[in-house]
Order: sequence, then C-alpha cells, then structure tokens
Amino acid sequence: MFTIPEGLHPDLNPLAWLVGTWRGKGRGEYASVEPFEFAHEVVFSHDGRPFLNYFSRSWIIDENGDILRPAPSETGFWRVKPDNVLEVLISHNLGITEGWVGRFEGPKIQLVMDRGYSAPSAKIVTEGSRLYGLVEGELFFAYDMATESHPLQAHLWSTLPRSDG
Repeated sequence: MFTIPEGLHPDLNPLAWLVGTWRGKGRGEYASVEPFEFAHEVVFSHDGRPFLNYFSRSWIIDENGDILRPAPSETGFWRVKPDNVLEVLISHNLGITEGWVGRFEGPKIQLVMDRGYSAPSAKIVTEGSRLYGLVEGELFFAYDMATESHPLQAHLWSTLPRSDG
C-alpha cells in the first residue's frame, strides 16, 4: 500500500509516487556513439516546500554489470503548477542547464525542453523530450535529445526498481 510521505507539500501529492530512491540499469546510444549500458540511480526527495528535489547519477557498465567508470549526473527541482503542468530545472555535470515544461497524468510524465544553457566548453543541446512513468512498479525513464549536429533521436532509457533504504 502506498502512503503520502510525511511533510510532503500538498501541491506535490500527485507526484508522491516518485519520492524515494530508484536504482537499475539502462541503455544508451547516440549518432556515432557505440551503444552502451549504464547503471542508473534517481532520487526524488522533498523538504516540505512546493517542489521535489531531483538527483540522478550513472555509471558505464560492462556486459556483466561491473562498473567501468562514472557517467553523467544531474540535479534539479520539479515544480507542480495548475492543470497538471510541471516545470523542471535540471543541471548536468557536463556544463548544461535546462528548463523543461510538461504534463503529468497519474504516473505518466512527459516533458519537453523549453530552453537551455551550455557552458562555453559544453555541447549545445537544442531540443529534448523526457518520459517518466511507473510501469509494473518500476520507474521507466526515456530521454530523446538533439544537438547542433544531430536531429532529435533516442538517447537514453532505463528501468529502475524502487530501492529505498
């Protein structure tokens, strides 16, 4: 049985199912990059204010699931607005910060990149879409990305069982 986390701001009740730690594996590919597998951890937390704290980190793994090296991480904030609208801010350790806007319906969240900033040494992401959903009790994540040199295409996807504790 699911219960609303204690102290959660009432605006966040529709996203209460996200709160916690999710860990699993995913796959990635992009343009000329060889397909790869990664371990993925996503944490949604709150401090009683009307936003979720978001943290995601990953590691490149081999075919046995052994970690080869750290991969990108991101941190941000998720804000619920009227009419099932989400505003999401995400900063990546690769020098990119993005604003996302989207909608949620039950345990399905769709986001599109509104605008982004790239540090002078970072790649420029020109477009993106993200999908989060609860599928058979696990967090499903998919990220499509476009850069200055490549059109919008599938980039990352993962399935993460809840791993609180």
